[in-house]
Amino acid sequence: MNKIDAEIMVEDLVEEFPKAAGYLMEEGIVCIQCGEPVWGTLREAIERKGIPDIEGIVSRLNSKLMS
Repeated sequence: MNKIDAEIMVEDLVEEFPKAAGYLMEEGIVCIQCGEPVWGTLREAIERKGIPDIEGIVSRLNSKLMS
């Protein structure tokens, strides 16, 4: 994978980068490990939580996971 973007499916992100689950939980976006259903893109998951800084979260994910 070249770079994570907001249009990646959450399931694909977590499959490719298992550590993403913990980071997403820290951001309050989704609780994959406690059974919340995950459907849709990363952008949609962030928007559902009412977080306005989509690009900031994507940028931090890339910094943490792509290094």
